Amino acid sequence: MRAALERLSNYENLTRKESHGLMQTIINGETSDAQIVALMMAYRMRFPSAQEILGFRDALMEVCIKPNLDANNAIDIVGTGGDGKNTFNISTASCFVVAGAGYRVIKHGNYGSSSISGSSNTLQSLGYQFSHETDNLQRQLDASNVCFLHAPMFHPALKAVADSRKSFGLRSFFNLLGPLMNPVEPKFQLFGTSSMEISRLYTDIMMQTPRTFCIVHALDGYDEVSLTEAVHIQRNHTKSVYEPRHFGSDYVRAEDISGGANPAKAQAIFLEVLQAKGTKEQQEVVLANAALAIQMMDPTNLTLLDAKQKGLEAILNGKAYDCFQAFVKASNH
Repeated sequence: MRAALERLSNYENLTRKESHGLMQTIINGETSDAQIVALMMAYRMRFPSAQEILGFRDALMEVCIKPNLDANNAIDIVGTGGDGKNTFNISTASCFVVAGAGYRVIKHGNYGSSSISGSSNTLQSLGYQFSHETDNLQRQLDASNVCFLHAPMFHPALKAVADSRKSFGLRSFFNLLGPLMNPVEPKFQLFGTSSMEISRLYTDIMMQTPRTFCIVHALDGYDEVSLTEAVHIQRNHTKSVYEPRHFGSDYVRAEDISGGANPAKAQAIFLEVLQAKGTKEQQEVVLANAALAIQMMDPTNLTLLDAKQKGLEAILNGKAYDCFQAFVKASNH
């Protein structure tokens, strides 16, 4: 660790192999809290490279709990956090719209780091029971087309840095790692990022995997399609900028997609959208994100507006909310 810190202080990059070995020393308890804090500060001063993040990820994925689930026809939809926008749970609601439209979602998530209520907070408060058991997760998938992997249950190695992260008190490179560490590694991945720098980093990383990905960054800083501004979209082989009209929508205001003043309000909005009781703006922003996911996964080459229509039908015919209810029920058996 000392040698690595010396190099990082001189703004040198580690190789993938070196960062892999460094993370192994952390996992094995061979570093002090002070050294871990110093490492986090080094990457606050200088953004990590794709090879460094990949090496850290490699070491953590080697020791994570991996449920035996079919990843071939499933997607993970995740906002990477850090945008400070305090929206309601847009990406999580989108998961159930996608599921209601007939597609499988294996979502990896955690408690909120920058929003008032993260995916784990919302689902747990609404009756969902976390599990790392394959049988339980498979039952959720079979019942609802969705299962949820609460990150701390699958990455116990990260307990080694819990105290250091808490004392550091700032977002760190560990926050960048989280969205990349779904233990099942679904074939499809939809990321939302709060900056172009993170978007480029994730693009470099995902291009070195066999997965089909879509990385979105709203140009006003949201880590999802917000419809408050145009959005930059990076796919495996193309990149583009979409305005709300491309999603068949109008621009919305920040307050239209706010999560409210407390977790209870954010959770109420989440349920209202799935029950077709949300505002037009709340529904439209969820449908925009769901449409990107459905378009990625559908083998019939749907247009974005066709994909959005599938999502809308899932809300209006009750299937999105049915999936959510079945999901919660299956987790409690």
